[in-house]
Amino acid sequence: MGFLDTLLGRTKPVQPKLDDLFALPSAAITLEAGTNFKPTGSGSVCFRAVEGRSFSDVEKDVRDLLNASSSAEGGLPVEVSKDSYGFTWLVSSRMSDELEALVTDLHAVNSSLVDNGFGPQLLCTLVAFRDDQERRLALIYLYKRGTFYPFAPLPGERRDNALELEVKGVIGDDLKWESDLSRWFPVWGAPGM
Repeated sequence: MGFLDTLLGRTKPVQPKLDDLFALPSAAITLEAGTNFKPTGSGSVCFRAVEGRSFSDVEKDVRDLLNASSSAEGGLPVEVSKDSYGFTWLVSSRMSDELEALVTDLHAVNSSLVDNGFGPQLLCTLVAFRDDQERRLALIYLYKRGTFYPFAPLPGERRDNALELEVKGVIGDDLKWESDLSRWFPVWGAPGM
């Protein structure tokens, strides 16, 4: 950043640290101990697809890699879907006790896109949880901010803000939290939740 950037109030964007995703398994243990939410074994990566062969090739390579890994371990194939905003969701599913493998899958997707020059297309990574009352929760990593936030949807496109704040308090410093609550975006109907 130069002097002019400082004078005009421009800031350098936060550089994401994809390895922060590997903090999720220990955060999940803390979450389960404090709230009884357990991993479902499902997670997804959301990105904006780009037209062109190079992006299609990377997307295919990522799907093939994850499907091969999942098949070798008896898992489910990777699913790809688009939402109403035009974002693509790549969903990986594992057994609920295989959170480390799921996080590795999601990290591989993110890393492959970044390594091939498509990092700016990444939006978020989501890992799903449920409790004994069948309440849903996701821990979401915002790629462009390098931070996490909880999302607890309720029926009728409402959210359980109290639960989200409780989850943040329970997990504490196990994850790097998004401090701007206005950036805790709802991801209604997100695949993988």
